[in-house]
Amino acid sequence: MYNAITDVPGIRVGQASDFIGYTGCTVVLCEQGAVCGIDVRGSASGTRQVDALNINHIVEQVHAIILSGGSSFGLDAASGVMQYLEEKGIGFDVGVAKIPIVPTAILFDLLFGDPKARPTPAMGYEACKNACEEVAEGSVGAGTGAAIGKLFELPRAMKGGIGTSSVILPDGLIVGAIVVVNAFGDIVDNISGRIIAGARVSEDGLEFAHTVDCLKKGYSKKQFGLVNTTLGIVATNAKFNKKEVTKIAQMSHAGLIKTITPVHTTFDGDLIFALSMGEIDADINKVGVLSDFVVCEAVKRAVKKADGFGIVPAFKDISKGWKPA
Repeated sequence: MYNAITDVPGIRVGQASDFIGYTGCTVVLCEQGAVCGIDVRGSASGTRQVDALNINHIVEQVHAIILSGGSSFGLDAASGVMQYLEEKGIGFDVGVAKIPIVPTAILFDLLFGDPKARPTPAMGYEACKNACEEVAEGSVGAGTGAAIGKLFELPRAMKGGIGTSSVILPDGLIVGAIVVVNAFGDIVDNISGRIIAGARVSEDGLEFAHTVDCLKKGYSKKQFGLVNTTLGIVATNAKFNKKEVTKIAQMSHAGLIKTITPVHTTFDGDLIFALSMGEIDADINKVGVLSDFVVCEAVKRAVKKADGFGIVPAFKDISKGWKPA
């Protein structure tokens, strides 16, 4: 097993990265179809085709989810995913065609690299072609230009990224998650309670400023900018309907609450999708608790495996020191 969302049968993950413009996209393929729900907690989200996830919508299953950098421009990457799936004859059958259902969510990474570099339909298609069970983590795909701890903007931030994790129980139940961490807040180890990455006291140092403490002490500014968002997907091989899987998405946010502080602010577009992929009967609360756990692990892995590309420090730079390039 891979300790990844791909441990859930029927899921593959593909990524496309632009290491010149520092952006990218990540696609989670569920070509056989999956029941999907979503829960949005941030106030600055950007999405496409999530109306299909409403419990009253006629569409019952999705065929992929794409997470993309590029802010709203990155929504275009979904067209490449739809092209890939259509070529394979996968989609919602409307008689004259099969229409792939591909909910999409984006994050703002335009400040990290070239603001003119955005994930394109071609990159979405490339991500599908790259899809496999082994998932790259850190500063790749949608996590290429992700950053965290942005109370004092990018110069005093640290690098975010993408991470994944899974849990497999003896009874055959599997729950996995993949998370792109591009948060306004600091990242906390949910076991020790210590900050592991976040806003820094100075541009050339690695001392944490402690975002929540700064806010408590009265630090504020008129406009923070809509430059943050943490995007997640949890999946299970258990069988649930739309209403139930939406509840699992809601419970999964506990994983973000435990590892990102502050979280779900007006500066973030935080959201989590949940996928039901199988036929196993399972308790919804049990799956929700496990989703909380794997989201925590995925957030920490995203940050611990990140690369700052010499622009901002990453977690791995803490032990060896860091100076701006």
